[in-house]
Amino acid sequence: MEKSVRFCVSLHESLLEELDKRVIRRGYASRSELVRDLIRDLLSQEKWEENQEVIGVLSIIYDHHDKELVYRLLDLQHKHHVNVLCSTHLHLDHHNCLEVIVLRGMAEELESLANQIGGLRGVKISKLSRVCLPEL
Repeated sequence: MEKSVRFCVSLHESLLEELDKRVIRRGYASRSELVRDLIRDLLSQEKWEENQEVIGVLSIIYDHHDKELVYRLLDLQHKHHVNVLCSTHLHLDHHNCLEVIVLRGMAEELESLANQIGGLRGVKISKLSRVCLPEL
């Protein structure tokens, strides 16, 4: 386990008040926990911007009665089997399904695959959550 190190940060009073509001609103145990999360989020964003290896979670909602769409979704996932770690299919109601696809690879590859899937006719909602393995 890594050793924690303290450091001091000077903030304008109004900025500190905003920070404290977020600590309370989000249920953090301390300012330090919130600041650690903000730093991790920033580092994760930079990995995506620099086209490094990352993890992504693509969530899509579509009408499962469109069999052609289902085949196209499966075909794209099989073509990118190296990037697709797993997928989970949920039935939301009689017409709508939610599929969650966990992806791993270079950021540009995942963005491209997410755009291809999201652009398929019949996909109602497509959202790529950009994350990466924490180094801290």
